[in-house]
Amino acid sequence: MEPILIIRPEIALDDFLPIFLSSSFVLLFGLFYVAIYTLVKMERLKKIYMPFAYIFWALQTYCMYYVADTIQSNDFTVKALMVTMVCYLILPHLYYYLNIRSEQRYEQ
Repeated sequence: MEPILIIRPEIALDDFLPIFLSSSFVLLFGLFYVAIYTLVKMERLKKIYMPFAYIFWALQTYCMYYVADTIQSNDFTVKALMVTMVCYLILPHLYYYLNIRSEQRYEQ
């Protein structure tokens, strides 16, 4: 049985730095999104800062799309990454909703 070879297009040398920086920004913007969201929910920051969390999420999503487009990912991979980003937006909301509901239940 012959091994299956997956041939990927070469990444241009000029694209390496933008890809590296953009993928690093995905991590940083995700950290800022979750940090601001968590601090607002914990009431350590005022609710006026919540839009900044969503701005960081939008920047993270854009950087993720940029990386996927620059490395010439196929359509399925790009769609899977975008679904992942939507889940990353929704999951903190679900976590804090369940946390509040469980506190209400055990207070009764």
